[in-house]
Amino acid sequence: MIQVQKATPLPQPNLQPKALRVLANIVSYICHPVFMPIVMAYVVYRLMPAEFTGLTAKQIGLLFINIGYTTTFFPLFSIFLMRQLNFISSYHMPQARERTGPLMATMIFYFWVSHVFNSMPGVVPFALKVLLLGNLWGIILLFMANIFTKVSMHTAAAGGMVGIIIVLMIISPANMAAPLLIALILAGIIGTARMILGAHQRGDIWLGYIIGIIVQLGAYIYMK
Repeated sequence: MIQVQKATPLPQPNLQPKALRVLANIVSYICHPVFMPIVMAYVVYRLMPAEFTGLTAKQIGLLFINIGYTTTFFPLFSIFLMRQLNFISSYHMPQARERTGPLMATMIFYFWVSHVFNSMPGVVPFALKVLLLGNLWGIILLFMANIFTKVSMHTAAAGGMVGIIIVLMIISPANMAAPLLIALILAGIIGTARMILGAHQRGDIWLGYIIGIIVQLGAYIYMK
């Protein structure tokens, strides 16, 4: 008996208007997760300047320089090298398995900066330590989830943004309602952009949000 094999379904074309896709791409690049740790560190500084009391301008600058090159430059450089060595097919890493190497490299960098900053009592503000530890836990959970599904790293970073604002609401006497609203709106825009581009399934979008929020709240509970 001749067995008829089912044809593999072809990928569905993206039917969204071109202008919308261009806008979604711009949002995805500007709000790329590799930029979020340094951006959120600066947001923490702006929202809670009292946490940085006692530090000189030079010390604060060095904190941000260390966070910048460890969480942004090194991961980007690692991805560049992996692309040049053909470990990944493109910088977009369309397949979940291609993200294994970059996630492992980023995990090492996040561990280093979190460990070093946590080893400096009385120097690094508490909120900044929570942010960095949450980022480390987030990348570990993303690495584990990536084994089973292509979870959105964009929405995980967006969830982390919401999570750290919630932490600031808990520890700060200042009213954080407006920053939280802005964070929620921005997180929604990021998730919508990823959906428009067809980069992830809806469940992967929401899983990213959940991971990002949980790790920041978990880091706060662990460190308080």
